[in-house]
Amino acid sequence: MNLTEKQQIISQIVLLLEQLIETQPPEPVPKPQSSETQPLEMLTVKECAALVNGLSEHTVRQLVAQDKVAYVRAGSGVRGKILVIKTSLLKYLGVAD
Repeated sequence: MNLTEKQQIISQIVLLLEQLIETQPPEPVPKPQSSETQPLEMLTVKECAALVNGLSEHTVRQLVAQDKVAYVRAGSGVRGKILVIKTSLLKYLGVAD
């Protein structure tokens, strides 16, 4: 294969690529999820118990200990304050937000 044949093949490939680019619609930009645009609402154990009727602080602590709800421990060690993600708690309990 000589240089001229190689250049013809390359030019044909370029033309095909340009046609392909022109015929495809632009890809839609994915929308960010609502949880990424808004900060998470965090509740203390007492606030969780007050939010849902019939829910005790002990039950909230048990849900945290069993990793059934998403939480963060603010502070060091077991003495740190437990902050539960509100949406996680409501989703687990099946309560509408």
